[in-house]
Amino acid sequence: MTNTVESLFDTGLERYKAGEPVADLIPVFKEVCDRTPKSSAAWTCLAWLYLLDDNPNSAHKAAQKAVKLNPQDPQARVNLAIAMLETGQKGLRQHVDFAQQLIFVNPDWREEIQKSIEDGLGRKPDWQSLAKVKGWLFPDE
Repeated sequence: MTNTVESLFDTGLERYKAGEPVADLIPVFKEVCDRTPKSSAAWTCLAWLYLLDDNPNSAHKAAQKAVKLNPQDPQARVNLAIAMLETGQKGLRQHVDFAQQLIFVNPDWREEIQKSIEDGLGRKPDWQSLAKVKGWLFPDE
């Protein structure tokens, strides 16, 4: 029996929240992206997992797709900025600035991004790129 894409995605998120190793989850989200290539949420999750797994080139590709599919997603923008920082690319500041504008107008997004950043730093405490983006997004904290 094959899982529906929605159940595969939801199960993958639950497994992530339960602390399952990132390397085990990447194939799950790759499958979701393969089966629903226009799902910005799936690409955003895949990019985050690649970043956690120290694979910034793959993260960059996935984050680019997520931002292209949904330019208004602050997490996709944050992921793209981190991937660009980790791959030495220029132009990442526009994504940070745009994410900052998005979270300014929507307090729920602000809270989600803060939780995501804390989660990332909890899983990867020495993640300098994430810490740098956090400082740009939340300079007063």
